[in-house]
This record gives sequence, structure tokens and C-alpha cells, in this order.
Amino acid sequence: MCGINGVIFKAEQDASTVTQVLTKMNDLIIHRGPDDDGVYNATHQQYAVGMGMRRLSIIDLSTGDQPMYSQDKSISIVFNGEIYNFQVLKRQLEDQGVQFSTTSDTEVILKLYEAHGTDAFAMLDGMFGLSIHDKNINKVYIARDFFGEKPLYYTNTNSNFFWASELKSITNCLTSKPNICKEGLNLYFRLTYIPAPYTIYEGVSKLEANNYIAYDLNNFEFTIHQIHDTTPKPKSKLSFEAAKKEVNERVFKSVESRSISDVPLGTFLSGGVDSSVVSHCLSQISDSKIDTFSIGFEKASFDETDKSRVVAKLINSNHHEFIINESDLSENIDEILLNFDEPFADSSSLPTYLVSNKTKAYVKVALTGDGGDEVFGGYNKYYIGKLNKRYTSVVPKFVHDGVKSITSATLKQKDDSRGFKYRINKLVNAIDYEDNHYWDIISLGLTTDDINTLLVDDYQKQQIFSYYKSKTGIANPRSLNDFRTIDRHVSLEGDMLVKVDRTSMLNSLECRAPFLNRGLFDFTMTLPEDYLLKKWSKKHILKEAFKDVFPEGFLEKSKQGFGVPVGDWLRSGLKKELLGYAETSLLKRQGIFNVDNITKLVQNHVNGKADNTFKVWSFFCFQKWYVTTYNH
Repeated sequence: MCGINGVIFKAEQDASTVTQVLTKMNDLIIHRGPDDDGVYNATHQQYAVGMGMRRLSIIDLSTGDQPMYSQDKSISIVFNGEIYNFQVLKRQLEDQGVQFSTTSDTEVILKLYEAHGTDAFAMLDGMFGLSIHDKNINKVYIARDFFGEKPLYYTNTNSNFFWASELKSITNCLTSKPNICKEGLNLYFRLTYIPAPYTIYEGVSKLEANNYIAYDLNNFEFTIHQIHDTTPKPKSKLSFEAAKKEVNERVFKSVESRSISDVPLGTFLSGGVDSSVVSHCLSQISDSKIDTFSIGFEKASFDETDKSRVVAKLINSNHHEFIINESDLSENIDEILLNFDEPFADSSSLPTYLVSNKTKAYVKVALTGDGGDEVFGGYNKYYIGKLNKRYTSVVPKFVHDGVKSITSATLKQKDDSRGFKYRINKLVNAIDYEDNHYWDIISLGLTTDDINTLLVDDYQKQQIFSYYKSKTGIANPRSLNDFRTIDRHVSLEGDMLVKVDRTSMLNSLECRAPFLNRGLFDFTMTLPEDYLLKKWSKKHILKEAFKDVFPEGFLEKSKQGFGVPVGDWLRSGLKKELLGYAETSLLKRQGIFNVDNITKLVQNHVNGKADNTFKVWSFFCFQKWYVTTYNH
């Protein structure tokens, strides 16, 4: 586990300059790999190639140094991630006469590429961002894993091509800060994050998951290719009992493959279905007691540590529980939010950072339950998506509009409690009579009307989901598989995995997600919908596969997620900073926001007239990034 960087100079360049640039890029991501670093450069009469990395040593602690080279030095690689099937691949190569000099997964990728070219990328089960320079064909390949667990950014300028694990390594090497990307800006305020291929910067892109770049050094042109075929597979004819048994076996095997490590590891245990199942599996696989880690909150409505204690006792783990409040974050909030390098308003990044920070004192690797909702159909929004069609076919729009106006008036919230009133309002407001209902459901920030009200005309972009509708081929999502496919391309890659990667790596902790196993995901995509979403039972088949392990009814208990009461904090400890970001003089200098409307939105929240938590938090996170980045 580490971070990688790279640069191609489109003209002759001396080796010292290449090394200097890579060293600067590496130094900006020391947190991703505090154990070691490495730099590679290759100069040519028409170009120069450089690759660098920072290493967090997890496997092959003594001989896994990077960059790594083929025997004749013609091929070099830098790699960030973990390949969980590398031992199987290694045995297959050894059977073909290939010899190895290390026990690292990096060398397996290199030898696999030598044997199969870019087809090797599809053979990898794991999370990765990697780059390979092949002098034999004058090409550089840059690849990203199926789900996008590991990040990769790139930009193409007149004189250089940069790529990196984090945005800061690129933007700090450019001659000036790029302009704001309007598509990225609008996606951020709709979603609270920016999914690939966009970033907040014009001209800087994220390499999409399940893709690789082929850069031709002969003409300085590049193409992007898909790694795995994602054509829908035929529906399975397995009975529920047979499918349930296979789910149990696949989950166990995935946890086992992701527990390979030469350093101590444990699990994040929230007490929800996913983390509980992963923790149980690891406890069964491990020869000794496992370590589990959970985090709670002083505000009772956000605290769910009682659930994690039940599981910890059940599996007899060494359980570590940390209770936090606003003051615990006051010293770290700038570091957490600014490390994303672009606006990011998923407030669960704050506790994710803290649990990572506490966990690193005990282990170097943590298994998580991330991806369980996408793989097994666990989100409430999946229900809403399916209910929307039934509801709108029965209830006339004028009747719903009346219900909506009544609930918004009678169930109006003034604090960030996210209880019954919040959930009812969210459900009613999610109903949509057009074809945008699921795209609206996943928009956790501002509505289109909000954006048109709060952003000036020059920064507004319409139809911002057009790219993703075209990419997925799902303009009007209707089925559970439609919803999960959209999530894989948008919210999983752009939000969940970004949050976990940045907050854990900021603490030099590696996180692994056993549910993010392509074989497991593909398998569940072939199952009948009611295997996953049965009446009111979400993740039905996963719960059934493991229900005998837990107390009766435990897996059916509701869980609200990893939220934090940022709405309250914006009225207390963060109030002064928030009001500073809403000062008229700053807003006018920016020229992005409608001054009067933003001021009203912020003041109504601060004064307790309305609960505008998500809108104001999105504004707060954007302003913190903007003021820091552009020195306003």
C-alpha cells in the first residue's frame, strides 16, 4: 500500500530535473507511505519518463521495494494497492517456468504483464493504481482497479503529462492553479462529492475505475480502455438456498483473501450488518483473538456503540471503543477536509478519520464493511427507487404535492436530529413524477432549483448527469441492478471509496473491503431481485446466510449510518468560521454565489429558523477548500 506519481516530459530532459519533480510529488504524499520511497527516470532524445512512489509496507517487508524492474530493465512498475490473488497467479506463472526473486505482489504484476501484456490487468483481484513503462514498445500504461478503491488523477498539458494518487501532487507541479471546472462544481453541490472523470479543476481528470490509459511516447497521444467486460450476465437459476450457501462461501473466501498480511490487522466494527459479518468471518479464520474498533458520539441520537459491543462480545474480540465530541475534531478538521484536495462534504469522513487515527496505534491494516450495501442491495434509496414507480402510478401528482406541502410545514425541523421528521420529509421529497427520481435520490446536497438559486448564471450547468446516463446506458433507472450500477459508477467511486482512502491513508492505515470483490458483485448481479430486497428486508440473502451466527433479530435492527451532527456544530464551534465564509465581500470577490440567497440560507440555519444542514455543510466545505486553494 502506498501512493504513486508519474510524469512524462514531451521533450528531452535531464535525469536530475525528472528526479526533482518526482521527489516533490512524493514528498506531498508521505502520509500514504511513510516507510519508504523510490524514484525511476528514463531519458530519451524526444522525451523523459519518471515514476515515483511512497510505500506503506504490508507484504514482503524486506524485498518489496519499488520501483521494480524486469530482469533486462526494459520494463518498470510502480504500484499502489494490494492484489489478493497474487499467490495463485504466482503459482500459475511458476508452473510456466517464470522465476521470482521477491515474495511481493508487485513482482507478480510485473511478471504477469511480461507474459500477457495489458490483459494482465483483468487477472488481478484487488485494489490498485499502477503505472508501467515499457521501453520495448515506448508506451506507459496507467491502470485503476474495478471499483476504484485506489485513486488516480491525471492531466495533459502542452509540455507534460502528470498522473498521481492524490490531486495535490499534480496541482503543486503546475505553473498556476487551474480554473474551477463548472461540471465538477455542479456535481459537487448536487452530490456533495465529485465522481470520475471530473475533478473541481478544469483540465484535471480522475481515471475512471476499471480503466487503463495507454500513453504512446512516439506521438504523445493516449487512449483509455476498459479492463473488465461489464456486459450484464444472464440471470442465475440457483434456488434461494443454493444461492445463500454460495454467498456464505464467497464472503468467507473474500475475507480470507483480504486478511493476508505480514503486519497486524483488525476490523472496523460499527455493529451494522456488513461490519458484523466481516468481523465474524475474520474471527473464524484467525488463529487468535482479533482486534475490533468502533467509534461513538456523545450525542445519543448519533451513537450506536451498543450494537458493536454485542458483536464484539459474541466473537470474543479485543474490542476498542472511542467516544468523540466536537472538540475531538476541532484540531483536525482542516487537515481532514483539505486532504481531499477538492471540495468533499460527506461528513462521515470526520469519524472515519478519527477511528483510523485511533486504530493505527494497534494495527496497520483494517478490514471494513464498505461495499456491502452496493453489493447486496442495502440502501433505503433502493426501496425508494422501487416504491417510486408504484406510488406515482397510483397517487396523482396533485395529491402528492398536497401531501408534500403539509409534511414540510408540519414536520419542519430546526435542529440536526435526523429522526422521524427528517426521514418522513426525506421520503416524501424523494418521490418524483419525471424520469429523474433515482438521480434525485442520490443527490444529497442541493436540488437543481437550489443550485439555480444559489449559484450565479455563469457557474450553472444543466443536465449534469448526462455523462453518467450515457456511460451506464441507464437514463431511466428502474431495477435494483440499475440502481446498483449507477452507484458503482457514481457514489461508490466518488464518495465512499474516496472517504475511506483519504482518511485512512492520512493516518498511514490500510483499509480493505472484502465485499468489494468483483466475483461477488457479478454473482449478486445475476440473482433475482427478491433474493436481495425482499419486502422490507434489505440485504436479505446476506442476512439469511449469516443469521444463525447472531442473536435472533439482530441483523434486522435499523442502523442510521456513520453520521455526525455537523448541523449543530455549524451553530456552535464552527459558527464563526461559517459566517466568515458568508461575508459579502468574499462572496462578491468569488463571483460564484448569489450573495443575498447564500446569506439567507446560512443565517436561517445559524439562527435556528430552519435546518439547512446538508446545504450549509456543502457550502462550508467548498469555502474552506476555495479560500485555502486560491488564498482568499
